[in-house]
Amino acid sequence: MKKKMLYIAGGVAGLVVILVITAHLLIDANSFRPAIETQLSISLGRQVKVGDLSLSLLSGGLSAQDISIADDPAFSHTPFLTAKSVDVSVELMPLLFSRSVHLTALTLKEPELVLLRSSSGKWNFSSLGGGPRTKTAATTSAPQDLAIQKLRIVDGRVTVGGSSGRSKPSIYEAVNLTAQNVSYDSQIPFTFAAKTPGGGDVKVEGTAGPINRVDTAETPLSAAITLQHLDLATTGFIDPSSGLGGVLDYTGTLKSDGKNAHTEGIVKAEKLRLTRSGGPAKAPITVDYATDYDLVRQAGVLSRGDIHTGKSTAHLSGNYNTQGQSTVVHLKLNGSALPMADIEGLLPALGVVLPSGAGLQGGTADAAMMIEGAVSRLVTSGDLNVSNARLTGFDLASKMSALSALTGLKGGSDTLIQTLSSNLRISPEGIQSDNLKLIIPGIGTMTGRGTIGANNALDFHMLAALANPGQGSMLGQMVSGIPMLGQNAKGTIPFMIQGTTSSPVFMPDVAGMVSGGLLTSLQQPQQQPQDQQGLSGMLDGLLKKKK
Repeated sequence: MKKKMLYIAGGVAGLVVILVITAHLLIDANSFRPAIETQLSISLGRQVKVGDLSLSLLSGGLSAQDISIADDPAFSHTPFLTAKSVDVSVELMPLLFSRSVHLTALTLKEPELVLLRSSSGKWNFSSLGGGPRTKTAATTSAPQDLAIQKLRIVDGRVTVGGSSGRSKPSIYEAVNLTAQNVSYDSQIPFTFAAKTPGGGDVKVEGTAGPINRVDTAETPLSAAITLQHLDLATTGFIDPSSGLGGVLDYTGTLKSDGKNAHTEGIVKAEKLRLTRSGGPAKAPITVDYATDYDLVRQAGVLSRGDIHTGKSTAHLSGNYNTQGQSTVVHLKLNGSALPMADIEGLLPALGVVLPSGAGLQGGTADAAMMIEGAVSRLVTSGDLNVSNARLTGFDLASKMSALSALTGLKGGSDTLIQTLSSNLRISPEGIQSDNLKLIIPGIGTMTGRGTIGANNALDFHMLAALANPGQGSMLGQMVSGIPMLGQNAKGTIPFMIQGTTSSPVFMPDVAGMVSGGLLTSLQQPQQQPQDQQGLSGMLDGLLKKKK
């Protein structure tokens, strides 16, 4: 009995081998090309071209030298996808006995995919599966009939850019995708991995579907996302002219029903840059966020945005709109009692440079800021208040040497800032400071306004109300010996801050002295006592030297 079964099994095996050899000799693999092209073209709503086919019945499949999928003509007339080689697995019995092609698996090897975004925010993959159908004799097969048990992309390459072609495209290498049970009426489990521009990694795992045939971008999706060492400026999703940059690590989730998406996660950023004039931040930050996004309106709300650096936590909230070439935001940033030591490391990202050799110790800051406009030209404005901070390695009194003969100020190694408050406006052009008030113990109160240019050039006009003008100084003599100067001149002097943030220059404000009446009073020797005439000459000579 056993021998009989072995004979039967051997006979069947032999018959299969004979059938395979015969089929291989008699079946022209390229005869299946029109059916494959038609089925894929109907399903994708794009013209699909398949190259020369070869048959491998032992593995149950066909192989093609190349494949191309047309792009949406509204975006480009070049292919949306091309692949050097394609393996197509098919059901063997229908192929042998009825010469019909039932796809079971599709593997694209080294494909190149081009993703383009229009100025309205639409992507060129949105119309996949939609639009007019190819009118052929094979159109009796409905698009929904397409079902592939396994779809793979191996070692692909994805280029991300704009349809206008104005910006340099970003390229993602080593793209690998595996999707199971691919059809238009079911959920599709998938895994995705790629190398990001700049050498980072992205991994996504989840489910997608059923596929939205009107707009593929609105297909329901649930996924866990991991990013490592992502170079923000090279992603292709941010306008390079915005100046935004940094290296990010991210873990989070995305859940979308096709109309509304909710995403949340934790972003860790190093070398963050927020303006074109800024440099990389010296301190890392962590952002714990949650946002809800309307895919139809292309607008979202940031419901949670906790920003952590060191021991500090600030809160970001507001809304944003991604429709158009650049995302537009309307956000609020609030932080209270933030340690200045934590803030110091973030100042370069905003284009703020401390004087050479200087640092910040102690003290706290309160900030209430608005961040508005297109990401490419963000404007941040609001109030900043600093209390009890020490600017180490910078002695303000000695730096005001141009005024020392007037004030009698004596320097030290550091500068203690009792209070600093200002209304700030930070834009690509630089920083504008209004209602600036600075209280320095031992010196007094300074008020004024000014700008820090994108090149860090300073232009401030200030008025110093000295706490105790030295009795041996010129200003001390003026205050005690010239009653006609009045209350406005008691311990006050106009001055300017020029130079750069790394090397500020303090000098008398001659125009301010004239408009304030100080020089006018001193330049009336015929009405002044002899000692006051001498004082006028000294001051006039000093100011001429400092011009």
